[in-house]
Amino acid sequence: MGLNITQKILQAHLIEGELIPGSEIGIRIDQTLTQDSTGTMAYLQLEAMGIDRVKTKKSVAYIDHNMLQQSFENADDHKYIQTVAHKYGIYFSRPGNGICHQVHLERFGVPGETLLGSDSHTPTCGGLGMLAIGAGGLDVAVAMGGGAYYINAPKVVNVKLTGKLNPFVAAKDIILEVLRRLTVKGGVGKVIEYTGEGVQFLSVPERSTITNMGAELGATTSVFPSDEVTRQFLKAQQREEDWSPLFADEDATYDEVIEICLDELEPLAALPHSPDNVKKISDIGEVAIDQVAIGSCTNSSYQDLMKVAKILKGKTVHPNVSLVIAPGSKQVLNMIAQNGALADLISAGARMLESGCGPCIGMGQAPASNAISLRTFNRNFPGRCGTASASVYLVSPETAAVSAIEGKLVDPRIHQENIRVEMPECFAVNDNMIIPPAEDGNQVEVVKGPNIKPFPTSEPLGDRVEGKVLIKVGDNITTDHIMPSNAKLLPFRSNIPYLAEHCLVPCNPEFPQRAKDNNGGIIIGGDNYGQGSSREHAALVPLYLGVKAVIVKSFARIHRANLMNAGILPLVFANPEDYDHINEFDELRIDDIKTQLKNGSIIEIQNLTQRTKYNLDISCSEKELKMLLAGGKINLIKTEA
Repeated sequence: MGLNITQKILQAHLIEGELIPGSEIGIRIDQTLTQDSTGTMAYLQLEAMGIDRVKTKKSVAYIDHNMLQQSFENADDHKYIQTVAHKYGIYFSRPGNGICHQVHLERFGVPGETLLGSDSHTPTCGGLGMLAIGAGGLDVAVAMGGGAYYINAPKVVNVKLTGKLNPFVAAKDIILEVLRRLTVKGGVGKVIEYTGEGVQFLSVPERSTITNMGAELGATTSVFPSDEVTRQFLKAQQREEDWSPLFADEDATYDEVIEICLDELEPLAALPHSPDNVKKISDIGEVAIDQVAIGSCTNSSYQDLMKVAKILKGKTVHPNVSLVIAPGSKQVLNMIAQNGALADLISAGARMLESGCGPCIGMGQAPASNAISLRTFNRNFPGRCGTASASVYLVSPETAAVSAIEGKLVDPRIHQENIRVEMPECFAVNDNMIIPPAEDGNQVEVVKGPNIKPFPTSEPLGDRVEGKVLIKVGDNITTDHIMPSNAKLLPFRSNIPYLAEHCLVPCNPEFPQRAKDNNGGIIIGGDNYGQGSSREHAALVPLYLGVKAVIVKSFARIHRANLMNAGILPLVFANPEDYDHINEFDELRIDDIKTQLKNGSIIEIQNLTQRTKYNLDISCSEKELKMLLAGGKINLIKTEA
């Protein structure tokens, strides 16, 4: 029986375990990436591990999130990351060089290799045929140190693309259609693998738009074949030597097959406030808009911005609309500057931002109160844009550009002119903003500013876990809820004590004080708890506040792993209806926790307030059990050293 692409890459990198869906496997990681929002914590953890040099084929540290330097904090973080990268053998992408995923796609991604990144949108490089996975910073640090990355062997879903996209229907519409069908939790425990005749008509940047937003499905990752289109892209990037063909075998099998006929797709939009709240634009009706934002790791490629420039050329942005555009990389910005497209964007009234994440993470360009913002980004969670009362729609660059002219959400097919953009035969390659590491790291001094505080660590697990229910939240709680990310807080990503004052505040402003008043406690949640970003701060800050366990109906993959790494018990209701019977401030207690963990996956918890008991599931591997008993991954590494 033949293998699919996912199985081929996993098999080639398998260190431990067997490729049986649901069973734990350890894989070798070829490349890693970090960004500055999660990178400082990852490198503090790397230093704590005591290694001399990274062991990967290539590791890259990017500065793309915390670009707004209102005070010293962000600049200090940048200096720390640059010096620690120089010392430990990591390439450093300077501020202004671009968004990590766009740059990595252009300059570093290699078909058939594995990539682990401390950002949930690392799967972007799946558009090149990489197995690219987002993870918490500690897992990335371990991979840089030469350790295996452990996941449950995923199921593989084949999304078979047939036909060809019609004009003004975009790759963004393909992934929005997948989200419409599968929802934000439909990819949990799965890899989404794209095949079919329609693949050949999609460029690498278009494929990467699709794999990028696979993160919104909750998927482990998404991947495309490495074919002639891939070879031509890498050749244009002057690195054809990195190309190798990679296809599923003709008799490959999949756990699930979904077919999408590209000819039948229409322009789509994800309505507020979830990426899976998808409708046809033709069915939504006209919606007056206040802001349009084009860019992010999803839609900031050369091809994307050239289409936008063609639409805007000779036009003027509607007077009621603020249009902001952020090129994804210095390469993209250079090329549109050289060919005149940048002038077309500026002449139309676009406000150009630097090559970085910017508005996608709430770092500037927050909409007005109650505004409607169209964005080519990947997430539209409440408040993520920086304005709690705003409503964000996710759309393609084509839809965004046409709507910016019209002043309302419209079907972009009303624009009759040809906007086809051929991929260039040669990109403008200039890596002068990428600093290679020092040959001898022993001579490099690591610089840490005053805002960089030690990361919190846990104690080994005791015999009893007890505490009050500090908060009870519903379904689809995101990491933006748990540890908000905005222009005011991002500069303090290296300062856990400061961030602790904002933990879960979007759900209940009293949470930080409750945690302090009660010496920590327990969090209760619904389905898909911790969806969204890979930021391990959503586990480290609760750890700092004394949270001992999180009990939910189900977890998002990365957040569950981050809780494990921090030594916080990630528990799931064996009977989901028990969620309804727990109230805030109930006293909960688990006796003989270590014995219960060693005896099986089901443990008993007592609700002392209501005098009842519940069963909780903590199905974990032998390695995860050791980690929990040790009080987290760092503690376990130290004991095994």
